[in-house]
Amino acid sequence: MEPTTPTAKPAFSPAAQAEIKRLLTHYPDERKKSTLLPVLHIAQAEFGGWVSPEVQDLVAETLGLAPIEVYEVSTFYTMFNLKPVGKHVLEICRTGPCMLRGSDELTAHLERITGAKVGQTSPDGHFTLKEVECLAACGFAPVVQVREKYYESLDTEENVQAMLSELKGLVHRPILPWEGNLPNSLQNN
Repeated sequence: MEPTTPTAKPAFSPAAQAEIKRLLTHYPDERKKSTLLPVLHIAQAEFGGWVSPEVQDLVAETLGLAPIEVYEVSTFYTMFNLKPVGKHVLEICRTGPCMLRGSDELTAHLERITGAKVGQTSPDGHFTLKEVECLAACGFAPVVQVREKYYESLDTEENVQAMLSELKGLVHRPILPWEGNLPNSLQNN
């Protein structure tokens, strides 16, 4: 049996720690659990787009919660990824209006051109496909959300290709919301 190398315990960056500390000032000490959703979002952004059990344990420790309290929330909400994902998670709306405008065909097309099935990541690691409920952009169906951005009217080959080309062209990860207000000394961490 080969020896295993212990993995380093995850830790939040100084920027994330500062943001969590700021969030905690909005609630009384006995209500720290109220920050669980935003802290899980921070954790997911910090640790590669998903929250591993170790990262969930870090969130629990940070907020003084029992790990099960974090697991219950992270497994309930589909916005949290519980396994590694690609560089871009394509959340495809699958509800009625998008379906009527071709979301099933869009999903099949994205599966063909990315090489990933829904719930999987493409072989090149660029895209994870995920079906989601209503994205509230029915007038522009079919719609895909990638992080905070909506890609609308994806009922043509040109629009789908433009979305994928734009995403493939992104070299750097997006700036995390709490990083925009940091002193320059902390922004490169």
